[in-house]
Amino acid sequence: MNQKPTKHTKVLIIGSGPAGYTAAVYAARAMLKPVMVAGMEPGGQLTTTTDVENYPGFAEVIQGPWLMEQMKEQAEAVGTEMIQDHISSVNLKSKPFEAIGDGGQKYSADTIIISTGAQARWLNIDSEQKFRGFGVSACATCDGFFFKDKTVAVVGGGNAAVEEAMFLTKFASKVKLIHRRDSLRAEKMLQNKLMANKKIEIVWDSVVEEVIGDENPKTVKGLKIKNVKTNKLDELKIDGLFIAIGHDPATHLFKDQLNMDKEGYLVTKADSTETNIPGVFAAGDVKDKVFRQAVTAAGMGCMAALEAEKHLSHN
Repeated sequence: MNQKPTKHTKVLIIGSGPAGYTAAVYAARAMLKPVMVAGMEPGGQLTTTTDVENYPGFAEVIQGPWLMEQMKEQAEAVGTEMIQDHISSVNLKSKPFEAIGDGGQKYSADTIIISTGAQARWLNIDSEQKFRGFGVSACATCDGFFFKDKTVAVVGGGNAAVEEAMFLTKFASKVKLIHRRDSLRAEKMLQNKLMANKKIEIVWDSVVEEVIGDENPKTVKGLKIKNVKTNKLDELKIDGLFIAIGHDPATHLFKDQLNMDKEGYLVTKADSTETNIPGVFAAGDVKDKVFRQAVTAAGMGCMAALEAEKHLSHN
Protein backbone atom coordinates (compact mmCIF):
# COMPACT_ATOMS: atom_id res chain seq x y z
CA MET A 1 0.00 0.00 0.00
CA ASN A 2 1.40 3.39 -0.94
CA GLN A 3 2.02 5.73 1.97
CA LYS A 4 -0.01 8.89 1.52
CA PRO A 5 2.23 11.95 1.20
CA THR A 6 2.73 14.04 4.34
CA LYS A 7 0.17 16.81 4.60
CA HIS A 8 1.76 20.13 5.46
CA THR A 9 -0.04 23.14 6.89
CA LYS A 10 0.86 26.44 8.54
CA VAL A 11 -1.70 25.79 11.27
CA LEU A 12 -2.73 22.33 12.42
CA ILE A 13 -5.69 22.28 14.80
CA ILE A 14 -5.95 19.07 16.83
CA GLY A 15 -9.46 18.60 18.22
CA SER A 16 -12.72 20.36 17.53
CA GLY A 17 -15.35 21.86 19.84
CA PRO A 18 -15.85 25.60 20.46
CA ALA A 19 -12.10 26.23 20.93
CA GLY A 20 -11.00 24.38 17.80
CA TYR A 21 -13.74 25.70 15.55
CA THR A 22 -13.22 29.31 16.65
CA ALA A 23 -9.46 28.98 16.15
CA ALA A 24 -10.20 27.60 12.68
CA VAL A 25 -12.47 30.54 11.80
CA TYR A 26 -9.82 33.10 12.80
CA ALA A 27 -6.91 31.23 11.21
CA ALA A 28 -8.83 30.72 7.95
CA ARG A 29 -9.83 34.39 7.77
CA ALA A 30 -6.15 35.27 8.24
CA MET A 31 -5.51 33.27 5.03
CA LEU A 32 -3.48 30.64 6.88
CA LYS A 33 -5.45 27.70 5.34
CA PRO A 34 -5.71 25.76 8.62
CA VAL A 35 -6.18 21.99 8.71
CA MET A 36 -8.37 20.61 11.48
CA VAL A 37 -8.19 17.00 12.59
CA ALA A 38 -11.50 16.69 14.41
CA GLY A 39 -10.78 13.66 16.61
CA MET A 40 -13.05 10.88 17.90
CA GLU A 41 -15.83 13.19 19.05
CA PRO A 42 -16.22 16.01 16.52
CA GLY A 43 -17.82 18.94 18.33
CA GLY A 44 -16.70 17.74 21.74
CA GLN A 45 -18.68 17.83 24.96
CA LEU A 46 -21.33 20.18 23.60
CA THR A 47 -22.60 17.48 21.27
CA THR A 48 -23.88 15.64 24.35
CA THR A 49 -25.59 18.74 25.77
CA THR A 50 -29.19 19.38 24.87
CA ASP A 51 -30.46 22.83 25.88
CA VAL A 52 -27.95 25.69 25.75
CA GLU A 53 -29.21 28.95 27.23
CA ASN A 54 -25.94 30.71 28.06
CA TYR A 55 -24.18 31.04 24.70
CA PRO A 56 -24.23 34.75 23.79
CA GLY A 57 -26.17 35.76 20.70
CA PHE A 58 -29.19 33.48 20.99
CA ALA A 59 -32.33 34.72 22.72
CA GLU A 60 -34.06 31.37 22.27
CA VAL A 61 -32.78 28.12 23.77
CA ILE A 62 -30.51 26.35 21.29
CA GLN A 63 -29.27 22.76 21.07
CA GLY A 64 -25.61 21.93 21.73
CA PRO A 65 -25.17 19.69 18.67
CA TRP A 66 -26.74 22.36 16.43
CA LEU A 67 -24.39 25.03 17.76
CA MET A 68 -21.36 22.84 17.05
CA GLU A 69 -22.65 22.05 13.55
CA GLN A 70 -22.99 25.79 12.87
CA MET A 71 -19.44 26.47 14.11
CA LYS A 72 -18.09 23.66 11.95
CA GLU A 73 -19.88 24.95 8.84
CA GLN A 74 -18.67 28.47 9.54
CA ALA A 75 -15.06 27.27 9.85
CA GLU A 76 -15.39 25.36 6.56
CA ALA A 77 -17.08 28.28 4.79
CA VAL A 78 -14.13 30.58 5.49
CA GLY A 79 -11.57 28.04 4.31
CA THR A 80 -10.70 25.42 6.93
CA GLU A 81 -9.87 21.96 5.68
CA MET A 82 -11.64 19.42 7.92
CA ILE A 83 -10.20 15.94 8.24
CA GLN A 84 -11.92 13.03 9.97
CA ASP A 85 -8.96 11.44 11.69
CA HIS A 86 -7.62 10.94 15.17
CA ILE A 87 -4.05 11.93 16.00
CA SER A 88 -2.23 9.07 17.73
CA SER A 89 1.24 10.60 18.16
CA VAL A 90 3.02 13.93 17.89
CA ASN A 91 6.62 15.08 17.73
CA LEU A 92 7.04 18.63 18.97
CA LYS A 93 10.81 18.36 19.48
CA SER A 94 11.79 19.68 16.05
CA LYS A 95 10.32 21.99 13.41
CA PRO A 96 8.12 21.62 11.46
CA PHE A 97 6.08 19.79 14.10
CA GLU A 98 4.82 16.34 13.18
CA ALA A 99 1.63 14.47 13.94
CA ILE A 100 0.54 11.01 12.86
CA GLY A 101 -3.08 9.89 12.47
CA ASP A 102 -4.54 6.50 13.43
CA GLY A 103 -4.39 5.30 9.82
CA GLY A 104 -0.76 6.35 9.39
CA GLN A 105 -1.39 9.70 7.65
CA LYS A 106 1.43 12.11 8.49
CA TYR A 107 0.86 15.80 9.11
CA SER A 108 3.51 18.47 9.43
CA ALA A 109 2.83 21.96 10.73
CA ASP A 110 4.54 25.28 11.41
CA THR A 111 2.20 25.88 14.35
CA ILE A 112 -0.20 23.65 16.27
CA ILE A 113 -3.33 24.60 18.17
CA ILE A 114 -4.38 21.94 20.66
CA SER A 115 -8.10 21.88 21.48
CA THR A 116 -8.56 18.25 22.49
CA GLY A 117 -10.76 19.18 25.45
CA ALA A 118 -11.61 17.16 28.53
CA GLN A 119 -14.18 14.58 29.50
CA ALA A 120 -16.20 14.60 32.66
CA ARG A 121 -15.72 11.45 34.69
CA TRP A 122 -18.95 9.49 35.01
CA LEU A 123 -20.02 6.78 37.43
CA ASN A 124 -20.48 4.58 34.36
CA ILE A 125 -23.63 2.81 35.43
CA ASP A 126 -26.18 2.10 32.67
CA SER A 127 -29.01 4.09 34.24
CA GLU A 128 -26.78 7.18 34.58
CA GLN A 129 -25.87 7.10 30.89
CA LYS A 130 -29.50 6.48 29.97
CA PHE A 131 -30.66 9.69 31.68
CA ARG A 132 -27.61 11.75 30.70
CA GLY A 133 -28.96 15.06 29.44
CA PHE A 134 -32.42 14.23 30.87
CA GLY A 135 -31.82 15.01 34.53
CA VAL A 136 -28.28 13.65 34.86
CA SER A 137 -25.56 16.24 34.24
CA ALA A 138 -21.88 16.85 34.90
CA CYS A 139 -22.17 20.64 34.86
CA ALA A 140 -24.10 22.62 37.47
CA THR A 141 -23.32 25.98 35.84
CA CYS A 142 -24.79 24.65 32.60
CA ASP A 143 -27.88 22.94 33.92
CA GLY A 144 -28.64 24.14 37.46
CA PHE A 145 -31.12 26.69 36.16
CA PHE A 146 -33.48 23.90 35.03
CA PHE A 147 -33.99 22.72 38.64
CA LYS A 148 -35.73 25.69 40.24
CA ASP A 149 -37.42 24.67 43.51
CA LYS A 150 -36.56 21.02 42.98
CA THR A 151 -34.49 18.46 44.87
CA VAL A 152 -31.13 17.53 43.38
CA ALA A 153 -28.21 15.33 44.35
CA VAL A 154 -24.49 15.87 43.76
CA VAL A 155 -22.00 13.00 43.78
CA GLY A 156 -18.41 13.74 44.87
CA GLY A 157 -16.31 14.98 47.76
CA GLY A 158 -13.72 17.36 46.34
CA ASN A 159 -13.74 21.12 45.77
CA ALA A 160 -15.72 20.76 42.53
CA ALA A 161 -18.49 18.75 44.21
CA VAL A 162 -18.79 21.21 47.10
CA GLU A 163 -18.78 24.20 44.74
CA GLU A 164 -21.44 22.58 42.55
CA ALA A 165 -23.60 21.82 45.59
CA MET A 166 -23.29 25.43 46.83
CA PHE A 167 -24.09 26.79 43.36
CA LEU A 168 -27.16 24.56 43.04
CA THR A 169 -28.69 25.99 46.24
CA LYS A 170 -29.41 29.14 44.20
CA PHE A 171 -32.05 27.18 42.30
CA ALA A 172 -32.88 23.93 44.06
CA SER A 173 -34.92 23.80 47.26
CA LYS A 174 -32.77 20.90 48.55
CA VAL A 175 -29.33 19.58 47.62
CA LYS A 176 -28.09 16.19 48.77
CA LEU A 177 -24.32 15.69 48.56
CA ILE A 178 -23.51 11.99 48.25
CA HIS A 179 -19.97 10.99 49.17
CA ARG A 180 -18.50 7.49 49.35
CA ARG A 181 -16.28 8.36 52.36
CA ASP A 182 -17.00 9.80 55.82
CA SER A 183 -15.06 13.03 55.23
CA LEU A 184 -14.72 15.45 52.31
CA ARG A 185 -11.53 16.13 50.36
CA ALA A 186 -12.58 19.73 49.71
CA GLU A 187 -10.62 22.55 51.36
CA LYS A 188 -11.71 23.46 54.90
CA MET A 189 -13.09 26.91 54.12
CA LEU A 190 -15.40 25.44 51.49
CA GLN A 191 -16.46 22.66 53.85
CA ASN A 192 -17.41 25.22 56.51
CA LYS A 193 -19.56 27.13 54.04
CA LEU A 194 -21.20 23.90 52.95
CA MET A 195 -21.98 22.81 56.51
CA ALA A 196 -23.50 26.21 57.25
CA ASN A 197 -25.90 25.97 54.32
CA LYS A 198 -29.35 24.84 55.48
CA LYS A 199 -30.36 23.62 52.02
CA ILE A 200 -27.56 21.05 51.84
CA GLU A 201 -27.67 17.62 53.40
CA ILE A 202 -24.64 15.31 53.23
CA VAL A 203 -25.18 11.60 52.66
CA TRP A 204 -21.96 9.96 53.94
CA ASP A 205 -20.39 6.59 53.07
CA SER A 206 -22.70 6.11 50.11
CA VAL A 207 -22.54 5.30 46.41
CA VAL A 208 -25.18 5.56 43.70
CA GLU A 209 -26.32 2.13 42.53
CA GLU A 210 -29.06 3.18 40.13
CA VAL A 211 -30.82 6.22 38.72
CA ILE A 212 -34.59 5.74 38.74
CA GLY A 213 -36.84 7.58 36.33
CA ASP A 214 -39.65 7.62 33.79
CA GLU A 215 -39.33 6.66 30.14
CA ASN A 216 -41.78 9.00 28.49
CA PRO A 217 -40.81 11.79 28.74
CA LYS A 218 -37.39 10.82 30.11
CA THR A 219 -37.19 12.27 33.63
CA VAL A 220 -35.25 11.42 36.77
CA LYS A 221 -37.37 10.53 39.81
CA GLY A 222 -34.93 9.14 42.33
CA LEU A 223 -31.78 7.22 43.21
CA LYS A 224 -30.94 3.86 44.72
CA ILE A 225 -27.97 4.37 46.99
CA LYS A 226 -25.88 1.90 48.95
CA ASN A 227 -24.13 2.54 52.24
CA VAL A 228 -20.61 1.16 51.72
CA LYS A 229 -20.17 0.34 55.44
CA THR A 230 -23.47 -1.45 56.08
CA ASN A 231 -24.40 -2.44 52.49
CA LYS A 232 -27.89 -1.12 53.27
CA LEU A 233 -29.83 0.09 50.21
CA ASP A 234 -31.86 3.27 50.32
CA GLU A 235 -34.03 5.22 47.92
CA LEU A 236 -33.80 9.00 47.60
CA LYS A 237 -36.45 11.07 45.83
CA ILE A 238 -34.69 13.59 43.59
CA ASP A 239 -35.36 15.47 40.34
CA GLY A 240 -31.79 15.83 39.11
CA LEU A 241 -28.36 14.26 39.58
CA PHE A 242 -25.03 16.09 39.15
CA ILE A 243 -21.83 14.08 38.85
CA ALA A 244 -18.80 15.99 40.19
CA ILE A 245 -16.03 13.43 40.47
CA GLY A 246 -13.57 15.24 38.22
CA HIS A 247 -12.56 15.70 34.59
CA ASP A 248 -9.83 14.10 32.51
CA PRO A 249 -8.14 16.40 29.99
CA ALA A 250 -7.23 14.66 26.72
CA THR A 251 -3.49 15.29 26.97
CA HIS A 252 -1.80 11.86 27.03
CA LEU A 253 -0.60 12.60 23.47
CA PHE A 254 1.60 15.39 24.78
CA LYS A 255 3.15 13.71 27.82
CA ASP A 256 6.89 14.41 28.21
CA GLN A 257 6.68 17.09 25.51
CA LEU A 258 4.49 19.83 26.97
CA ASN A 259 4.28 21.17 30.51
CA MET A 260 1.19 20.00 32.41
CA ASP A 261 -0.10 20.43 35.92
CA LYS A 262 -0.52 17.45 38.24
CA GLU A 263 -4.00 16.73 36.87
CA GLY A 264 -2.74 16.65 33.28
CA TYR A 265 -4.03 20.05 32.09
CA LEU A 266 -1.70 21.87 29.68
CA VAL A 267 0.03 24.87 31.20
CA THR A 268 0.18 28.09 29.15
CA LYS A 269 1.88 31.41 29.70
CA ALA A 270 -0.05 34.09 31.57
CA ASP A 271 -2.67 35.88 29.42
CA SER A 272 -1.68 33.66 26.51
CA THR A 273 -2.46 30.27 24.98
CA GLU A 274 1.22 29.52 24.24
CA THR A 275 2.64 26.36 25.82
CA ASN A 276 6.30 25.89 26.82
CA ILE A 277 7.08 25.19 23.14
CA PRO A 278 6.90 28.34 20.97
CA GLY A 279 4.45 27.76 18.12
CA VAL A 280 2.34 25.28 20.08
CA PHE A 281 -0.85 26.72 21.58
CA ALA A 282 -3.58 25.24 23.78
CA ALA A 283 -7.19 26.43 23.99
CA GLY A 284 -10.36 25.37 25.78
CA ASP A 285 -10.92 22.68 28.40
CA VAL A 286 -7.58 21.02 27.62
CA LYS A 287 -5.99 23.87 29.60
CA ASP A 288 -8.92 25.36 31.50
CA LYS A 289 -10.25 23.59 34.58
CA VAL A 290 -11.75 26.71 36.12
CA PHE A 291 -14.48 27.96 33.76
CA ARG A 292 -15.12 25.10 31.33
CA GLN A 293 -17.69 27.02 29.29
CA ALA A 294 -18.26 27.03 25.53
CA VAL A 295 -17.87 30.81 25.41
CA THR A 296 -14.54 30.84 27.30
CA ALA A 297 -13.27 27.98 25.11
CA ALA A 298 -14.27 29.93 21.99
CA GLY A 299 -12.49 33.01 23.35
CA MET A 300 -9.30 31.01 23.86
CA GLY A 301 -9.62 29.55 20.36
CA CYS A 302 -9.64 33.10 19.00
CA MET A 303 -6.58 33.97 21.11
CA ALA A 304 -4.70 30.88 19.92
CA ALA A 305 -5.31 31.66 16.24
CA LEU A 306 -4.21 35.28 16.65
CA GLU A 307 -1.11 34.17 18.53
CA ALA A 308 -0.33 31.54 15.88
CA GLU A 309 -0.65 34.17 13.16
CA LYS A 310 1.73 36.48 15.04
CA HIS A 311 4.18 33.64 15.59
CA LEU A 312 4.17 32.81 11.85
CA SER A 313 4.70 36.43 10.79
CA HIS A 314 7.68 36.79 13.17
CA ASN A 315 9.33 33.53 12.17
